[in-house]
Amino acid sequence: MIATVVWGTGNVGRAAIRAVVAHPALELAGVLVHDPAKVGRDAGELGGLDRELGVPATGDVDAVLAARPRALVYAASGDIRPDEALADVVRAVRSGCVVVTPALYALYDPVSAPAEMRDAVLAAVAEGGGSLFVSGVDPGWANDVLPLLVSGLGSTVDGIRCQEVFDYSTYDQPDSVRYLVGMGQPMEYEPPMLAPTVPTMVWGGQLRLMARALGVELDDIRETLDRRALEETVTTRTMGTFDAGTQGAVRFEVQGIVDGEPRLVIEHVTRIHPSCAPDWPQPPNGAGAHRVVVEGRPRIEVTVEADDEGDNRAAGGNATAVGRLVGAVDWLAAAEPGLYDALDVPLRPAAGRLSGKRQ
Repeated sequence: MIATVVWGTGNVGRAAIRAVVAHPALELAGVLVHDPAKVGRDAGELGGLDRELGVPATGDVDAVLAARPRALVYAASGDIRPDEALADVVRAVRSGCVVVTPALYALYDPVSAPAEMRDAVLAAVAEGGGSLFVSGVDPGWANDVLPLLVSGLGSTVDGIRCQEVFDYSTYDQPDSVRYLVGMGQPMEYEPPMLAPTVPTMVWGGQLRLMARALGVELDDIRETLDRRALEETVTTRTMGTFDAGTQGAVRFEVQGIVDGEPRLVIEHVTRIHPSCAPDWPQPPNGAGAHRVVVEGRPRIEVTVEADDEGDNRAAGGNATAVGRLVGAVDWLAAAEPGLYDALDVPLRPAAGRLSGKRQ
């Protein structure tokens, strides 16, 4: 069994605890938390399971890493603390851990990552013998392995579009939704996540990774952005009230330009209420979905819907992102130490997990 630690117990961390417990090759060896109120609470409770696991949460990073766990799922946020997240991950890799995380956007495609970031990880790998695999929480597989797999089913490919279409009213992360993305803010507010160049910083690596896999060169990466205001005040189940006249929907694209045309596109269409921007693309059932469209011959469209935590599409997206990461741990543990990407790490069947008995 591979002793595995989960660092963070928010939206991603809860799913990570469940995924580690369910995996037949992994053993939950520890849970790290930042909130003092969570210290001492059982991992089963923090992970939303209906039983205790006998693993109390701790805030003592030194003690957890000193116990030399083989793997670590870094589920703490990197959205507003990228430098701290990188320092945490490097520390864990240097201690010899196989680390999987969605927190470091620039390392979705290590080849194009800033040299100082890549070099810091590679130095930790050389010193401690650990490894790192980064895949997106939005979820990463929808912007790399799934479109690449589907592209291989056609005879010709004219372009690939990866869409996230979501109602954010079920997404229990108020700081990200209200302040990073700007939902409920005045229309003159400039959301940090939507500022020029930021979408490219976050999703550009996935475009470069797809281009590399497809054997094409990107001429450029461009961004488009559209925002809509709420026509009426709405109240959500998880995040309270959003006033009329404030931002209620966002649509943006990060476009990989090939031969002067946007051939590879990652598009997000997000709302705080389905009444806002009804003319924009809609999910099949109103809650949320991820969609891949391969234009060519034949035209192929694949839509993925995932539910978790009580029929919650946002939680389902987190869970599938975590499933990709946690499912890679045993492969990484058997591989040579290194810095890996989605083209390196295979997406494998859920061997030993069909019955779900470990849940």
